[in-house]
Amino acid sequence: MLLGRVKPLEAILETAEKKSLHRSLGPIQLMLFGIGCIIGTGIFVLTAAGAQKAGPGLMLAFAIAGVICVVAALCYAEIAAAVPVSGSAYTYTYATMGELLAWTVGWALVLEYAIAASAVSVGWSGYFAGSILGETLGIHLPPWLSAGPLALGGVEGGLINLPAALIALLVTWLLMIGTSESAKVNAVLVAIKVTALTIFIALTLPQVDVEQFNPFLPAGVFGGFGTGVGAVGAAATIFFAYVGFDAVSTAAEETRDPQRNVPIGLVGSLLFCTVFYILVAAGAIGTIGGQPIMGPGGIPFPAGSEELARQCALPVHAGALVCSDEALAHVLRQIGYSGIGNALGYAAFLALPSVILVLLFAQTRIFFVMSRDGLLPERLSRVHPKWKTPHVVTALTGAVVALGAAFFPVGQLADIANAGTLYAFMMVAVAVMVLRRTDPARKRAFRVPALWLIGPATILGCLFLFFNLPREAMIVLPVWSVIGLVIYFGYSRSRSHLGHGVVEVPEAELDLIEPDTPAIH
Repeated sequence: MLLGRVKPLEAILETAEKKSLHRSLGPIQLMLFGIGCIIGTGIFVLTAAGAQKAGPGLMLAFAIAGVICVVAALCYAEIAAAVPVSGSAYTYTYATMGELLAWTVGWALVLEYAIAASAVSVGWSGYFAGSILGETLGIHLPPWLSAGPLALGGVEGGLINLPAALIALLVTWLLMIGTSESAKVNAVLVAIKVTALTIFIALTLPQVDVEQFNPFLPAGVFGGFGTGVGAVGAAATIFFAYVGFDAVSTAAEETRDPQRNVPIGLVGSLLFCTVFYILVAAGAIGTIGGQPIMGPGGIPFPAGSEELARQCALPVHAGALVCSDEALAHVLRQIGYSGIGNALGYAAFLALPSVILVLLFAQTRIFFVMSRDGLLPERLSRVHPKWKTPHVVTALTGAVVALGAAFFPVGQLADIANAGTLYAFMMVAVAVMVLRRTDPARKRAFRVPALWLIGPATILGCLFLFFNLPREAMIVLPVWSVIGLVIYFGYSRSRSHLGHGVVEVPEAELDLIEPDTPAIH
């Protein structure tokens, strides 16, 4: 049977039960942890792309994405508490719906993490070229070194985004030799990000001009499936700004009274970040305006398109929010706070490489778990004898990430990454409902309230956002999935350990490569 290979939960949990964790986290600690994990790349980088899709309706887009994240977060919390082991959505699916669907989820996560790392690299490049080189050192990189080709949504005369490729390769090298962040460094970076955005809000909100919000929804609430425009289309893009809450859900087994504290931590952090994001969007748009550049028929030019790049090259749009590679720093410079704008650019410059590192690590971890299950060649995740890292798969992943960062704009990359993310989140909701039916007596530190409502709402919400991505981004996931299925039936299925009756789940080698920071987008 195609869906018959379900990994026994007892085998998966055997190791986890040997590693009992002290329950010490309360609701406030969880909420702060969640805020640190969520606030990051998306708000620093995607504000411009979101505004091009929705204009001032970007504020509504943040609310839409936040609501869908809340219901997805609750599903993540239950399954993470019931199956507290490595592999995320891949492992959850393997334990509930079988190997074939687990493969599709793992394969989608590979796409998500690699493309997300490329998107963050491009975002970092914008702040590096603008705040560090341009504003501070007076060095202006020529277009052929700082952006991809115009045909791919870059700029006129663009060839390669060299800073983006180099930061991806540098972080890959650091990950290969075993450099990981400390929790203290991570806490400092979180503080820098939150402080920078708080200062941004404090400086921009007093200067807001309500006329800048008219029209509020220039592309409407719903631009149509596959268009990627309107408030819902923008929500599908800036969904990227919320990813990271799943790190909170994995802390369920370290939480006091998880049935009460986990939803407080998850929902509280997501609500805080949603309000925070809306205030940032209000400050940015209300000061310098955020109306999209319209194409034929009064429809915004697609974010990351050649047409938009040509428009942004015109002097009339030189100061537009939607054309900036470092949107928030650009806003502060436009309203007379150049020094603080540069400081915000420094904050992004310092904080974003850590995000690339964690995303690249997450990619290698998924490869590692799939390889351990026999679904990918063992040599891909072989651990280096000296560095204690899976150097082969890390190098391969880093090369692909650098390639994507070198030639594609951040908006396109974020949309593709979101396609994989939304599929994985949808499958987590399905896994929760399946496990409730197949194993209702299993101990759960946290149970989703009204799962009959929350589960389907998560599935429908993820599907709704997926179908509001641009068509090009939607097509990538099924094409990628077909490639994955060819590999699965041509290689993985016949070599699966579970297919050969091997069900043990060794975890020791994973401990060798585990960094001490959560995913921070």
